[in-house]
Amino acid sequence: MSAYTDRLGNKLNDLLEKNYDAEEGFKKASENSKHVGLKSYFSGKAQERYNFGHELKSELKNLGQEPDKGGSVTGAAHRTWMEVKSWFSSDDDESMLEEAIRGEKAAVEEYKDVLSDTALPGSTRQLLETQKNTIEHGLVNIKRLEDLS
Repeated sequence: MSAYTDRLGNKLNDLLEKNYDAEEGFKKASENSKHVGLKSYFSGKAQERYNFGHELKSELKNLGQEPDKGGSVTGAAHRTWMEVKSWFSSDDDESMLEEAIRGEKAAVEEYKDVLSDTALPGSTRQLLETQKNTIEHGLVNIKRLEDLS
């Protein structure tokens, strides 16, 4: 396997781990949210990230790379922080929403970083552009939900 393919595999596995983390974070937020609209939004985002993970796994396999199996240590710490913040915050739905916005903005930047590679295979570029655009569109929707919390 070429060094480039290995580097690309590492980048895609990083995105895969971050999608695992986001999926788990959104599940926790859905469980902890008191607002029905936010519960539904977070649950939908968890499913979206689950789907993204499967798409990334398929792309990794198409490149002859082995997909990683679990989330990152940073993601686990982030989810723990969200749980602690929700326990102690008087306005926990708003805090979880703010944290979700922060995480989604970071995800967009991570996708942009991988997409800056000009030698990406067309299928990989298309997949990453679609996922990034979905996250960006979700940011518009999540900002609307701030008014509900």
